[in-house]
Amino acid sequence: MSSLLYVLAASVAAVVGLRVLARWTAVLATPFEVEPWLSGHPPTEHALSRFHARWYTASVVFLAFDIEMLFMYPWAIVVGDLGPGAVIEMFGFLSLLLLAVGWARREGAFRWV
Repeated sequence: MSSLLYVLAASVAAVVGLRVLARWTAVLATPFEVEPWLSGHPPTEHALSRFHARWYTASVVFLAFDIEMLFMYPWAIVVGDLGPGAVIEMFGFLSLLLLAVGWARREGAFRWV
């Protein structure tokens, strides 16, 4: 029980110490200034401007392909041990992703004009 109290006291001391250190070393915040960026060209719009709605469907397409790769890499390592059932399950998963890409195409995620 005493070791638990030592760990608790050490963690509280570490948090308090880091907060105090952050207060002492913090730089005063300055207001947002429009400065040149991107090879010296001045920005043409505010950094917090809104995105067009088509970017959201494009991000859904990106996530579909990203999640596909997230699941396919470990699957490719163990597919030999799992047998043909794993191949059938992966084709089912890929067909769901194909449906997502078809939906995004229907919604116009691939049209940029």
